[in-house]
Amino acid sequence: MTAIELDGVTKRFEDVTAVSNLSLTVEEGEVFGFLGPNGAGKSTTINVLLDFVRPTEGTVTVLGHDAREESVAVRERTGVLPEGFDVYDRLTGRAHVEFAVDSKEVDADPDAVLERVGLADAADRKAGGYSKGMRQRLALAMALVGDPDLLVLDEPSSGLDPAGAKEMREIVLSEAERGTTVFFSSHILEQVEAVCDRVGILRGGELVAVDSIDGLRRATDADATLRVAVGEPVTDEVLAEVRDLSGVQSVDRDGDDALRVACDSDAKTTVVTELEERGVTVTDFTTEEASLEDLFLAYTEDESDVAVDGAAAGSADASDSAAVDDEGDDGESEASVEDTEVAR
Repeated sequence: MTAIELDGVTKRFEDVTAVSNLSLTVEEGEVFGFLGPNGAGKSTTINVLLDFVRPTEGTVTVLGHDAREESVAVRERTGVLPEGFDVYDRLTGRAHVEFAVDSKEVDADPDAVLERVGLADAADRKAGGYSKGMRQRLALAMALVGDPDLLVLDEPSSGLDPAGAKEMREIVLSEAERGTTVFFSSHILEQVEAVCDRVGILRGGELVAVDSIDGLRRATDADATLRVAVGEPVTDEVLAEVRDLSGVQSVDRDGDDALRVACDSDAKTTVVTELEERGVTVTDFTTEEASLEDLFLAYTEDESDVAVDGAAAGSADASDSAAVDDEGDDGESEASVEDTEVAR
């Protein structure tokens, strides 16, 4: 079953097109990562899914319901962790979760939910004294109330320390095992790479790629890093010869007994052969695959058109930054706490 389907969705704000002809399908039980540079259209897309913003063109179906005509039915089955979530300072953590339980009209134990996100010991503390990471956990607890069929997480690891980020990953994976569909945006690409079945990449409001991470690797020329173990130090002259090879971007020493070579995949054999022909003893070599950050940059910094599995190639200028948080996205303000509470 399809959990999310956007068909030809366009959203304009006066003379700004935030999202352009976006078509995307997310299957039930899938963990889907939604990436893009600042202003790419991620927050707008999430707000369209939740009917906080109406599309100018196109249709949106969530959990079998029309997101516009049946938004209440969608929200009843959806848990939302919004970016920029704020708490009620004078209410305890437990009171926040009790509010979510009452709003959703479900039978849930607030203490069990708080235990799940690591806030059991702080249940009776006023949330105004919570750290940023604790507030993030509290927002997640509210999103988890009622065991939703869909979780929409916007920057879920924001403010979390490494232990908290690990727990967030474990919660996402456990939700997926339960059959929950997870749709989330994050600028921490390692988190996305660790949990996502597929990712979609937006650039300038257009979907430029959607595939598994392995699929993205196969579809791009993102550089591989070749580590070559050698029997003796390599001279500067030989390093220069290797750097001049076609498909090689850089060569650096990794101590006296190894080199690290950034190169295209089809240049790896050439590098090893060149070293051996120059009298270097190659004792071993390994390849490190391109990271999700490398792939992200390949799709968002490259001005040439890229298409994966029929995704439309982007035409907007690339972002200069690898950070993919969506502050100030598309000129649109964030959904208010009152809006997001309805979705919980």
